[in-house]
Amino acid sequence: MFDALLERAVLGTVLLVTLELLAVATIFDIVMKARSAAGAWGWSMAVLALPFLAVPLYWILGRHRFRGYRERLLEARKQHEAAFQSVMERLRPHFARLEGEGLRYAGVLERLSERRFSVGNKVGLLIDGERTFEAIFAAVAEAKRYVLVQFFIVRDDGLGGRFRELLERKAREGVRVHFLYDEIGSYSLSRRYRRSLREAGVEVHPFHSTQGPSNRFQINFRNHRKIVVVDGRVGFVGGHNVGDEYLGISKKYGPWRDTHVELSGPAVLGLQIVFLGDYYWAARSIPELDWDVASPPGEGGPATVLPLPTGPVGEIEDGTILFLNAITRARRRLWIATPYFVTDESIRSALQMAALRGIDVRVMIPGRPDKWVPWLATFAYLSELEAAGVKIYRYDGGFLHQKVFVVDDILSGVGTANLDNRSMRLNFEVTAVVLCQSFAADVATMLEADFSRCRQVGGDDYSDRPWWFRLAVRFSRLFSPIL
Repeated sequence: MFDALLERAVLGTVLLVTLELLAVATIFDIVMKARSAAGAWGWSMAVLALPFLAVPLYWILGRHRFRGYRERLLEARKQHEAAFQSVMERLRPHFARLEGEGLRYAGVLERLSERRFSVGNKVGLLIDGERTFEAIFAAVAEAKRYVLVQFFIVRDDGLGGRFRELLERKAREGVRVHFLYDEIGSYSLSRRYRRSLREAGVEVHPFHSTQGPSNRFQINFRNHRKIVVVDGRVGFVGGHNVGDEYLGISKKYGPWRDTHVELSGPAVLGLQIVFLGDYYWAARSIPELDWDVASPPGEGGPATVLPLPTGPVGEIEDGTILFLNAITRARRRLWIATPYFVTDESIRSALQMAALRGIDVRVMIPGRPDKWVPWLATFAYLSELEAAGVKIYRYDGGFLHQKVFVVDDILSGVGTANLDNRSMRLNFEVTAVVLCQSFAADVATMLEADFSRCRQVGGDDYSDRPWWFRLAVRFSRLFSPIL
Protein backbone atom coordinates (compact mmCIF):
# COMPACT_ATOMS: atom_id res chain seq x y z
CA MET A 1 0.00 0.00 0.00
CA PHE A 2 2.76 2.43 1.04
CA ASP A 3 4.87 1.47 -2.02
CA ALA A 4 1.93 2.14 -4.34
CA LEU A 5 1.33 5.55 -2.78
CA LEU A 6 5.03 6.38 -3.01
CA GLU A 7 5.11 5.30 -6.66
CA ARG A 8 2.12 7.54 -7.45
CA ALA A 9 3.69 10.45 -5.63
CA VAL A 10 6.94 10.07 -7.55
CA LEU A 11 5.06 9.79 -10.83
CA GLY A 12 3.00 12.87 -10.01
CA THR A 13 6.14 14.81 -9.11
CA VAL A 14 7.84 13.79 -12.37
CA LEU A 15 4.79 14.84 -14.39
CA LEU A 16 4.53 18.15 -12.55
CA VAL A 17 8.23 18.94 -13.04
CA THR A 18 7.98 17.95 -16.71
CA LEU A 19 4.99 20.24 -17.17
CA GLU A 20 6.79 23.11 -15.44
CA LEU A 21 9.82 22.63 -17.68
CA LEU A 22 7.56 22.57 -20.74
CA ALA A 23 5.86 25.73 -19.51
CA VAL A 24 9.21 27.49 -19.08
CA ALA A 25 10.33 26.37 -22.56
CA THR A 26 7.01 27.51 -23.99
CA ILE A 27 7.25 30.95 -22.39
CA PHE A 28 10.80 31.28 -23.70
CA ASP A 29 9.56 30.46 -27.20
CA ILE A 30 6.69 32.94 -26.81
CA VAL A 31 8.99 35.76 -25.72
CA MET A 32 11.47 35.11 -28.52
CA LYS A 33 8.98 34.69 -31.37
CA ALA A 34 5.75 36.57 -30.63
CA ARG A 35 5.00 39.31 -33.18
CA SER A 36 3.61 41.70 -30.58
CA ALA A 37 4.12 42.46 -26.89
CA ALA A 38 0.38 42.03 -26.30
CA GLY A 39 0.46 38.59 -27.88
CA ALA A 40 3.50 37.61 -25.81
CA TRP A 41 1.85 38.75 -22.58
CA GLY A 42 -1.41 37.03 -23.43
CA TRP A 43 0.11 33.65 -24.19
CA SER A 44 2.55 33.86 -21.25
CA MET A 45 -0.22 34.61 -18.76
CA ALA A 46 -2.29 31.77 -20.16
CA VAL A 47 0.62 29.33 -19.79
CA LEU A 48 1.25 30.43 -16.20
CA ALA A 49 -2.43 30.24 -15.24
CA LEU A 50 -3.50 27.10 -17.12
CA PRO A 51 -0.37 25.20 -18.21
CA PHE A 52 -2.21 21.91 -18.84
CA LEU A 53 -4.41 23.64 -21.41
CA ALA A 54 -2.30 26.53 -22.72
CA VAL A 55 0.97 24.68 -23.41
CA PRO A 56 -0.48 22.25 -25.99
CA LEU A 57 -2.71 24.99 -27.42
CA TYR A 58 0.26 27.26 -27.98
CA TRP A 59 2.26 24.63 -29.84
CA ILE A 60 -0.75 23.91 -32.04
CA LEU A 61 -2.16 27.42 -32.50
CA GLY A 62 0.38 29.93 -31.29
CA ARG A 63 2.97 30.28 -34.03
CA HIS A 64 2.72 32.90 -36.80
CA ARG A 65 5.57 31.76 -39.04
CA PHE A 66 5.23 28.81 -41.41
CA ARG A 67 8.69 27.30 -41.61
CA GLY A 68 10.39 25.86 -44.63
CA TYR A 69 8.15 27.17 -47.41
CA ARG A 70 10.30 30.08 -48.56
CA GLU A 71 13.44 27.97 -48.26
CA ARG A 72 11.83 25.26 -50.37
CA LEU A 73 11.03 27.78 -53.12
CA LEU A 74 14.58 29.10 -53.09
CA GLU A 75 15.79 25.53 -53.40
CA ALA A 76 13.51 24.97 -56.40
CA ARG A 77 14.70 28.18 -58.05
CA LYS A 78 18.35 27.22 -57.68
CA GLN A 79 17.68 23.81 -59.17
CA HIS A 80 15.79 25.34 -62.11
CA GLU A 81 17.57 28.69 -62.46
CA ALA A 82 17.83 28.54 -66.26
CA ALA A 83 14.12 27.78 -66.63
CA PHE A 84 13.24 30.54 -64.18
CA GLN A 85 15.28 33.13 -66.08
CA SER A 86 13.68 31.99 -69.33
CA VAL A 87 10.21 32.55 -67.87
CA MET A 88 11.19 36.02 -66.62
CA GLU A 89 12.52 36.95 -70.07
CA ARG A 90 9.22 36.00 -71.66
CA LEU A 91 7.23 37.99 -69.11
CA ARG A 92 9.46 41.08 -68.97
CA PRO A 93 7.98 42.78 -72.08
CA HIS A 94 4.58 42.61 -70.38
CA PHE A 95 5.63 44.14 -67.06
CA ALA A 96 3.95 47.44 -66.21
CA ARG A 97 5.94 50.59 -65.62
CA LEU A 98 4.08 52.02 -62.69
CA GLU A 99 4.22 55.79 -62.51
CA GLY A 100 2.06 58.65 -61.32
CA GLU A 101 -1.24 57.46 -59.86
CA GLY A 102 -0.49 53.82 -60.62
CA LEU A 103 2.73 54.00 -58.60
CA ARG A 104 0.95 55.74 -55.74
CA TYR A 105 -1.82 53.16 -55.51
CA ALA A 106 0.18 50.00 -56.13
CA GLY A 107 3.94 50.56 -55.98
CA VAL A 108 4.13 49.24 -52.43
CA LEU A 109 2.62 45.94 -53.52
CA GLU A 110 5.37 45.28 -56.07
CA ARG A 111 8.06 45.92 -53.49
CA LEU A 112 6.19 43.86 -50.91
CA SER A 113 5.75 40.81 -53.13
CA GLU A 114 8.87 41.12 -55.30
CA ARG A 115 6.52 40.57 -58.24
CA ARG A 116 5.47 42.84 -61.07
CA PHE A 117 2.13 44.08 -62.34
CA SER A 118 1.54 43.14 -65.96
CA VAL A 119 -0.32 45.06 -68.66
CA GLY A 120 -2.64 43.85 -71.40
CA ASN A 121 -5.03 41.79 -69.29
CA LYS A 122 -8.76 41.17 -69.47
CA VAL A 123 -10.58 40.79 -66.15
CA GLY A 124 -14.19 39.73 -65.85
CA LEU A 125 -16.37 39.63 -62.76
CA LEU A 126 -18.11 36.34 -62.04
CA ILE A 127 -20.93 37.05 -59.62
CA ASP A 128 -22.11 34.06 -57.58
CA GLY A 129 -21.60 30.35 -58.00
CA GLU A 130 -23.61 29.54 -61.09
CA ARG A 131 -21.73 32.01 -63.30
CA THR A 132 -18.40 31.14 -61.71
CA PHE A 133 -18.55 27.41 -62.20
CA GLU A 134 -20.19 27.71 -65.60
CA ALA A 135 -17.12 29.70 -66.71
CA ILE A 136 -14.65 27.36 -65.00
CA PHE A 137 -16.29 24.23 -66.42
CA ALA A 138 -16.38 25.73 -69.92
CA ALA A 139 -12.68 26.65 -69.78
CA VAL A 140 -11.64 23.24 -68.44
CA ALA A 141 -13.73 21.50 -71.11
CA GLU A 142 -11.69 23.34 -73.77
CA ALA A 143 -8.30 22.50 -72.21
CA LYS A 144 -5.74 21.11 -74.65
CA ARG A 145 -2.57 20.67 -72.59
CA TYR A 146 -3.07 21.05 -68.84
CA VAL A 147 -5.34 22.19 -66.02
CA LEU A 148 -4.16 23.45 -62.64
CA VAL A 149 -6.71 23.22 -59.81
CA GLN A 150 -6.38 24.40 -56.23
CA PHE A 151 -9.14 24.84 -53.65
CA PHE A 152 -9.36 25.17 -49.89
CA ILE A 153 -12.58 23.14 -49.68
CA VAL A 154 -13.62 20.39 -52.08
CA ARG A 155 -16.76 18.45 -51.26
CA ASP A 156 -17.92 15.11 -52.60
CA ASP A 157 -21.40 16.39 -53.38
CA GLY A 158 -23.32 17.38 -56.50
CA LEU A 159 -20.98 20.14 -57.69
CA GLY A 160 -17.89 18.28 -56.50
CA GLY A 161 -19.01 15.16 -58.37
CA ARG A 162 -19.55 17.06 -61.62
CA PHE A 163 -16.15 18.71 -61.28
CA ARG A 164 -14.47 15.36 -60.63
CA GLU A 165 -16.11 13.79 -63.68
CA LEU A 166 -14.95 16.68 -65.88
CA LEU A 167 -11.37 16.49 -64.62
CA GLU A 168 -11.31 12.73 -65.08
CA ARG A 169 -12.62 13.05 -68.64
CA LYS A 170 -9.93 15.58 -69.53
CA ALA A 171 -7.23 13.41 -67.97
CA ARG A 172 -8.36 10.43 -70.04
CA GLU A 173 -8.19 12.64 -73.13
CA GLY A 174 -4.49 13.20 -72.41
CA VAL A 175 -4.74 16.60 -70.70
CA ARG A 176 -2.44 16.82 -67.68
CA VAL A 177 -4.47 17.69 -64.58
CA HIS A 178 -2.79 18.78 -61.34
CA PHE A 179 -5.12 18.93 -58.35
CA LEU A 180 -4.14 20.54 -55.03
CA TYR A 181 -6.36 20.80 -51.95
CA ASP A 182 -6.00 21.83 -48.31
CA GLU A 183 -6.26 18.75 -46.15
CA ILE A 184 -7.78 20.69 -43.24
CA GLY A 185 -10.33 22.62 -45.26
CA SER A 186 -11.17 19.44 -47.21
CA TYR A 187 -11.03 17.13 -44.20
CA SER A 188 -14.33 15.52 -45.24
CA LEU A 189 -13.23 14.81 -48.82
CA SER A 190 -13.64 11.07 -49.27
CA ARG A 191 -10.86 8.68 -50.18
CA ARG A 192 -13.13 7.40 -52.93
CA TYR A 193 -13.16 10.85 -54.53
CA ARG A 194 -9.36 11.15 -54.48
CA ARG A 195 -8.83 7.57 -55.58
CA SER A 196 -11.17 8.03 -58.53
CA LEU A 197 -9.23 11.09 -59.68
CA ARG A 198 -5.88 9.30 -59.39
CA GLU A 199 -7.15 6.24 -61.25
CA ALA A 200 -8.15 8.52 -64.12
CA GLY A 201 -4.62 9.97 -64.25
CA VAL A 202 -5.07 13.17 -62.24
CA GLU A 203 -2.11 14.19 -60.07
CA VAL A 204 -3.71 14.72 -56.66
CA HIS A 205 -1.87 16.20 -53.66
CA PRO A 206 -2.85 17.69 -50.31
CA PHE A 207 -1.03 20.93 -49.51
CA HIS A 208 0.29 19.17 -46.40
CA SER A 209 0.71 22.13 -44.06
CA THR A 210 2.12 19.87 -41.31
CA GLN A 211 4.97 18.74 -43.55
CA GLY A 212 8.38 18.96 -41.87
CA PRO A 213 9.29 18.37 -38.21
CA SER A 214 8.89 22.04 -37.20
CA ASN A 215 5.34 22.16 -38.64
CA ARG A 216 4.14 18.79 -37.41
CA PHE A 217 1.62 20.12 -34.91
CA GLN A 218 0.82 23.41 -36.66
CA ILE A 219 -2.69 22.63 -37.84
CA ASN A 220 -3.58 26.32 -37.51
CA PHE A 221 -1.99 27.15 -40.87
CA ARG A 222 -4.26 26.73 -43.89
CA ASN A 223 -3.86 27.07 -47.63
CA HIS A 224 -6.96 29.14 -48.37
CA ARG A 225 -6.23 29.80 -52.07
CA LYS A 226 -8.69 29.02 -54.87
CA ILE A 227 -6.99 28.90 -58.27
CA VAL A 228 -7.80 27.37 -61.64
CA VAL A 229 -5.50 27.82 -64.65
CA VAL A 230 -6.17 26.32 -68.08
CA ASP A 231 -3.32 26.01 -70.60
CA GLY A 232 -1.71 29.19 -69.22
CA ARG A 233 -4.35 31.16 -71.18
CA VAL A 234 -7.21 31.65 -68.74
CA GLY A 235 -7.22 31.78 -64.94
CA PHE A 236 -9.76 32.03 -62.16
CA VAL A 237 -9.42 33.26 -58.58
CA GLY A 238 -11.89 34.37 -55.93
CA GLY A 239 -14.01 33.32 -52.97
CA HIS A 240 -15.72 30.16 -54.22
CA ASN A 241 -14.81 26.66 -53.11
CA VAL A 242 -16.19 23.48 -54.63
CA GLY A 243 -19.42 22.53 -52.91
CA ASP A 244 -23.17 22.78 -53.35
CA GLU A 245 -23.48 25.64 -50.84
CA TYR A 246 -21.46 27.85 -53.20
CA LEU A 247 -24.24 27.45 -55.75
CA GLY A 248 -26.73 28.75 -53.20
CA ILE A 249 -28.65 25.49 -52.98
CA SER A 250 -27.73 24.53 -49.42
CA LYS A 251 -30.69 24.28 -47.02
CA LYS A 252 -28.41 25.41 -44.19
CA TYR A 253 -27.08 28.62 -45.78
CA GLY A 254 -29.57 29.45 -48.52
CA PRO A 255 -28.51 32.05 -51.12
CA TRP A 256 -24.72 32.36 -51.23
CA ARG A 257 -23.22 35.71 -52.26
CA ASP A 258 -19.70 35.33 -53.62
CA THR A 259 -17.40 36.71 -56.30
CA HIS A 260 -14.70 35.28 -58.56
CA VAL A 261 -12.76 36.81 -61.45
CA GLU A 262 -11.73 35.37 -64.79
CA LEU A 263 -8.33 36.49 -66.09
CA SER A 264 -6.72 36.33 -69.50
CA GLY A 265 -3.39 37.82 -70.48
CA PRO A 266 0.05 37.73 -68.86
CA ALA A 267 -1.44 37.92 -65.36
CA VAL A 268 -2.55 34.30 -65.82
CA LEU A 269 1.10 33.29 -65.83
CA GLY A 270 1.58 35.21 -62.59
CA LEU A 271 -1.28 33.19 -61.12
CA GLN A 272 0.36 30.07 -62.48
CA ILE A 273 3.57 30.95 -60.60
CA VAL A 274 1.59 31.22 -57.34
CA PHE A 275 0.17 27.75 -57.93
CA LEU A 276 3.60 26.31 -58.70
CA GLY A 277 5.00 27.46 -55.37
CA ASP A 278 2.31 25.58 -53.48
CA TYR A 279 2.55 22.59 -55.78
CA TYR A 280 6.30 22.29 -55.29
CA TRP A 281 5.86 22.41 -51.52
CA ALA A 282 3.25 19.65 -51.70
CA ALA A 283 4.65 17.38 -54.42
CA ARG A 284 8.39 18.21 -54.66
CA SER A 285 8.04 18.47 -58.42
CA ILE A 286 7.43 21.13 -61.06
CA PRO A 287 5.06 20.18 -63.89
CA GLU A 288 5.87 21.22 -67.45
CA LEU A 289 3.77 24.27 -68.29
CA ASP A 290 3.33 26.83 -71.08
CA TRP A 291 4.91 30.27 -70.44
CA ASP A 292 4.19 32.02 -73.73
CA VAL A 293 1.88 35.04 -73.52
CA ALA A 294 -0.98 34.84 -76.00
CA SER A 295 -1.13 38.54 -76.89
CA PRO A 296 1.87 40.62 -78.04
CA PRO A 297 3.18 43.34 -75.70
CA GLY A 298 0.97 46.41 -75.79
CA GLU A 299 -2.11 44.50 -76.93
CA GLY A 300 -4.76 42.53 -75.07
CA GLY A 301 -7.08 43.94 -72.44
CA PRO A 302 -7.05 47.27 -70.58
CA ALA A 303 -6.23 46.02 -67.08
CA THR A 304 -2.95 46.13 -65.19
CA VAL A 305 -2.99 43.16 -62.82
CA LEU A 306 -0.92 41.55 -60.08
CA PRO A 307 -1.93 38.15 -58.67
CA LEU A 308 -0.63 38.84 -55.16
CA PRO A 309 0.08 35.87 -52.88
CA THR A 310 0.19 36.49 -49.14
CA GLY A 311 0.96 34.10 -46.34
CA PRO A 312 2.78 33.31 -43.09
CA VAL A 313 6.21 32.72 -44.62
CA GLY A 314 8.15 35.98 -44.21
CA GLU A 315 9.12 38.59 -41.66
CA ILE A 316 6.58 41.08 -43.05
CA GLU A 317 2.84 40.51 -42.56
CA ASP A 318 2.09 40.94 -46.25
CA GLY A 319 -1.63 40.25 -45.80
CA THR A 320 -1.87 43.17 -43.38
CA ILE A 321 0.11 45.42 -45.73
CA LEU A 322 -2.23 44.56 -48.61
CA PHE A 323 -5.22 45.98 -46.71
CA LEU A 324 -3.32 48.87 -45.13
CA ASN A 325 -2.16 49.92 -48.59
CA ALA A 326 -5.75 49.97 -49.85
CA ILE A 327 -6.98 51.91 -46.80
CA THR A 328 -4.23 54.52 -46.69
CA ARG A 329 -4.18 55.16 -50.44
CA ALA A 330 -7.89 55.98 -50.64
CA ARG A 331 -8.80 59.59 -51.42
CA ARG A 332 -12.52 59.43 -52.03
CA ARG A 333 -13.91 55.92 -51.61
CA LEU A 334 -13.00 52.71 -49.82
CA TRP A 335 -15.52 49.89 -50.01
CA ILE A 336 -14.73 46.45 -48.60
CA ALA A 337 -16.82 43.27 -48.58
CA THR A 338 -15.67 40.50 -46.26
CA PRO A 339 -17.38 37.55 -44.56
CA TYR A 340 -15.12 37.76 -41.50
CA PHE A 341 -14.24 41.10 -39.92
CA VAL A 342 -11.98 40.41 -36.94
CA THR A 343 -9.04 42.79 -37.17
CA ASP A 344 -6.18 44.13 -35.11
CA GLU A 345 -5.77 47.72 -33.96
CA SER A 346 -3.66 48.76 -36.96
CA ILE A 347 -6.47 47.99 -39.42
CA ARG A 348 -9.19 49.52 -37.25
CA SER A 349 -7.14 52.68 -36.67
CA ALA A 350 -6.44 52.99 -40.41
CA LEU A 351 -10.16 52.64 -41.18
CA GLN A 352 -10.99 55.26 -38.57
CA MET A 353 -8.37 57.68 -39.91
CA ALA A 354 -9.64 57.20 -43.48
CA ALA A 355 -13.19 58.02 -42.38
CA LEU A 356 -11.99 61.03 -40.39
CA ARG A 357 -10.28 62.30 -43.55
CA GLY A 358 -13.71 62.44 -45.16
CA ILE A 359 -13.41 59.27 -47.23
CA ASP A 360 -16.52 57.19 -47.87
CA VAL A 361 -15.50 54.10 -45.88
CA ARG A 362 -17.92 51.19 -46.01
CA VAL A 363 -17.45 47.63 -44.78
CA MET A 364 -19.98 44.98 -45.79
CA ILE A 365 -20.26 41.92 -43.55
CA PRO A 366 -22.73 39.04 -43.27
CA GLY A 367 -26.11 39.47 -41.67
CA ARG A 368 -26.20 35.79 -40.78
CA PRO A 369 -23.28 33.66 -39.49
CA ASP A 370 -21.70 30.52 -40.83
CA LYS A 371 -19.23 30.53 -37.90
CA TRP A 372 -20.53 31.91 -34.65
CA VAL A 373 -17.31 33.01 -32.91
CA PRO A 374 -15.97 35.37 -35.63
CA TRP A 375 -19.51 36.64 -36.28
CA LEU A 376 -19.92 37.51 -32.61
CA ALA A 377 -16.47 39.11 -32.35
CA THR A 378 -17.44 41.62 -35.06
CA PHE A 379 -19.95 43.29 -32.71
CA ALA A 380 -17.12 44.40 -30.41
CA TYR A 381 -15.80 46.88 -33.01
CA LEU A 382 -19.04 48.57 -34.07
CA SER A 383 -19.06 51.47 -31.58
CA GLU A 384 -15.47 52.60 -32.10
CA LEU A 385 -15.75 52.43 -35.89
CA GLU A 386 -19.09 54.22 -35.96
CA ALA A 387 -17.66 57.01 -33.80
CA ALA A 388 -15.08 57.78 -36.50
CA GLY A 389 -17.59 57.64 -39.36
CA VAL A 390 -16.88 54.13 -40.69
CA LYS A 391 -20.12 52.70 -42.06
CA ILE A 392 -20.78 49.02 -41.38
CA TYR A 393 -23.44 47.18 -43.36
CA ARG A 394 -24.89 43.74 -42.74
CA TYR A 395 -25.90 41.85 -45.88
CA ASP A 396 -29.39 40.35 -45.66
CA GLY A 397 -29.68 38.81 -49.12
CA GLY A 398 -28.15 35.49 -48.05
CA PHE A 399 -24.75 34.53 -46.71
CA LEU A 400 -22.01 36.97 -47.77
CA HIS A 401 -18.71 35.24 -48.61
CA GLN A 402 -17.05 37.52 -51.19
CA LYS A 403 -13.63 39.08 -50.53
CA VAL A 404 -13.62 42.29 -52.54
CA PHE A 405 -12.39 45.87 -52.20
CA VAL A 406 -12.46 48.98 -54.40
CA VAL A 407 -10.45 52.15 -53.83
CA ASP A 408 -11.51 55.39 -55.53
CA ASP A 409 -11.97 54.86 -59.28
CA ILE A 410 -8.89 52.80 -60.11
CA LEU A 411 -7.74 50.16 -57.59
CA SER A 412 -9.68 47.01 -56.80
CA GLY A 413 -9.07 43.52 -55.53
CA VAL A 414 -10.89 40.20 -55.70
CA GLY A 415 -9.47 37.12 -54.08
CA THR A 416 -9.45 34.77 -51.13
CA ALA A 417 -8.31 37.04 -48.26
CA ASN A 418 -10.78 38.01 -45.56
CA LEU A 419 -10.39 41.11 -43.40
CA ASP A 420 -9.43 39.07 -40.35
CA ASN A 421 -6.34 38.06 -38.45
CA ARG A 422 -6.35 34.55 -39.90
CA SER A 423 -6.11 35.76 -43.50
CA MET A 424 -3.54 38.40 -42.61
CA ARG A 425 -1.29 36.18 -40.49
CA LEU A 426 -2.03 32.46 -40.75
CA ASN A 427 -3.48 31.59 -44.15
CA PHE A 428 -1.95 31.29 -47.59
CA GLU A 429 -4.07 33.65 -49.70
CA VAL A 430 -4.08 35.18 -53.18
CA THR A 431 -5.74 38.36 -54.42
CA ALA A 432 -6.06 39.63 -57.99
CA VAL A 433 -5.13 43.29 -57.55
CA VAL A 434 -6.33 45.33 -60.53
CA LEU A 435 -5.45 48.83 -61.72
CA CYS A 436 -8.19 49.66 -64.20
CA GLN A 437 -10.92 52.30 -64.17
CA SER A 438 -13.47 50.26 -66.10
CA PHE A 439 -13.02 47.23 -63.85
CA ALA A 440 -13.17 49.39 -60.71
CA ALA A 441 -16.46 50.79 -62.04
CA ASP A 442 -17.77 47.23 -62.53
CA VAL A 443 -16.80 46.31 -58.96
CA ALA A 444 -18.42 49.48 -57.59
CA THR A 445 -21.65 48.78 -59.50
CA MET A 446 -21.69 45.23 -58.15
CA LEU A 447 -21.15 46.43 -54.57
CA GLU A 448 -23.79 49.13 -54.89
CA ALA A 449 -26.30 46.40 -55.74
CA ASP A 450 -25.12 44.48 -52.69
CA PHE A 451 -25.41 47.53 -50.42
CA SER A 452 -29.04 47.85 -51.49
CA ARG A 453 -29.62 44.47 -49.81
CA CYS A 454 -27.93 45.59 -46.57
CA ARG A 455 -28.90 47.38 -43.39
CA GLN A 456 -26.47 49.79 -41.77
CA VAL A 457 -25.51 48.91 -38.19
CA GLY A 458 -23.62 50.65 -35.40
CA GLY A 459 -22.88 50.61 -31.72
CA ASP A 460 -26.56 50.15 -30.78
CA ASP A 461 -26.49 46.79 -32.54
CA TYR A 462 -24.22 45.69 -29.68
CA SER A 463 -25.26 47.83 -26.69
CA ASP A 464 -28.98 47.12 -27.05
CA ARG A 465 -28.44 43.37 -26.89
CA PRO A 466 -28.96 41.27 -23.72
CA TRP A 467 -26.07 41.02 -21.25
CA TRP A 468 -25.38 37.38 -22.14
CA PHE A 469 -24.99 38.33 -25.81
CA ARG A 470 -22.53 41.12 -24.93
CA LEU A 471 -20.60 38.69 -22.74
CA ALA A 472 -20.39 36.20 -25.64
CA VAL A 473 -19.12 39.00 -27.88
CA ARG A 474 -16.37 39.90 -25.42
CA PHE A 475 -15.28 36.30 -25.00
CA SER A 476 -15.28 35.81 -28.78
CA ARG A 477 -13.06 38.87 -29.20
CA LEU A 478 -10.42 37.22 -26.97
CA PHE A 479 -9.91 34.64 -29.72
CA SER A 480 -9.42 37.25 -32.46
CA PRO A 481 -5.68 36.48 -33.00
CA ILE A 482 -6.52 32.99 -34.27
CA LEU A 483 -9.96 33.53 -35.87
